[in-house]
Amino acid sequence: MADDDLDTPLSKKTPKKRLKLPIAAPQAIAGVLGLSIAVVAGWTVLASNPYGGQPVAIVAAKLGTPEAPAPVITSGEAKAPAGPSTPPGGKVITITDGSSGKTQQVVVPPRPGSEPQKKSAVEPELLEQSRHGQLPKIAADGRRPAAAYARPVKLGADKIDAARIAIVVGGLGVSGSVTSDAMEKLPAAVTFAFAPYGLDLENLAANARARDHEVMLQAPMEPFDYPDNDPGPQTLLTSLSATQNIDRLQWLMARMQGYVGIVNLMGSRFTASDQALSPVLREVAKRGLIYLDDGSSSRSVAGQIAGAQNLPFAKTDIVLDKVPTPTEIDQALARLELAAREHGSAIGFASASPATVARIADWAKKVTGRGFVLVPISMVTAKPKSS
Repeated sequence: MADDDLDTPLSKKTPKKRLKLPIAAPQAIAGVLGLSIAVVAGWTVLASNPYGGQPVAIVAAKLGTPEAPAPVITSGEAKAPAGPSTPPGGKVITITDGSSGKTQQVVVPPRPGSEPQKKSAVEPELLEQSRHGQLPKIAADGRRPAAAYARPVKLGADKIDAARIAIVVGGLGVSGSVTSDAMEKLPAAVTFAFAPYGLDLENLAANARARDHEVMLQAPMEPFDYPDNDPGPQTLLTSLSATQNIDRLQWLMARMQGYVGIVNLMGSRFTASDQALSPVLREVAKRGLIYLDDGSSSRSVAGQIAGAQNLPFAKTDIVLDKVPTPTEIDQALARLELAAREHGSAIGFASASPATVARIADWAKKVTGRGFVLVPISMVTAKPKSS
């Protein structure tokens, strides 16, 4: 260090000059943004993407086939020649060539399993208009909804005398995901019972029928601890007149169509009352339906009334998920097999909870190997005397 530095007062030292950038910070930021824009523009022009980032759907389509003739291109517009209309559930989409600007229409077939099927259609001859909507009825030629919407299983010669087991899964329609899970996992012979409060019951029931499931409608009925335990709106009550309960039943029946019968939802008090239940079962019989007692109440008089009303009737032998654990469900299914072997047939009822559906699905894969046949509810129902 020089002597002058030692003698120079601190206050008089010359500060060192700080390094200065050749451009200001705002100018640098503007430059970076400009460079980014240039890169994006260059990529758009030079990259092999004529659609400029538009969403692109790739579909398998056959152009020029008899089923879907190739469109005729005229002045840049696609004019489909005369030919078959779009298949049910399918779509016609317009494809534009980003380079030439030409367009053409392509028929996209429906996704497998999504197309409406004739066998899921509701028959107009079996419908009657009411103030609540359409209700099931016996057709002029005597056909009953219970028979028209049945999905009987064809039995081989080796299965004609086999013990029959029917399983009805209830509570469907309220949750779309739960209903879809049941449809995906359970075999067609399992009967689906829909609660009347879902938002899309008509379509869900149609999808079930298209998959060869028989469909039932659950009718909420008064339990002993009502209203603390309330099944829902339009519940059939012992305190109401027969006319009022029939009106409520018709409201419930109009929620969807295509079902083979009615099954109670709760109802320990209502099904124990001959006075309350008789008019309701008379209405069910009048409309050509089956009535299933879900087996939840030992006091139910439905069986006695059904015989007097000439009503096709069935009663659950075992509630499969009264204790909803995998072990208990498996044991209930084993008891159901014993009942079927002893009596020739048996009916099990269960909720549509994921755990229950999983156990039934696993059991159904093995039950035929043990000498049983899984059938829909119509194949184990006691038919009316007139039939």
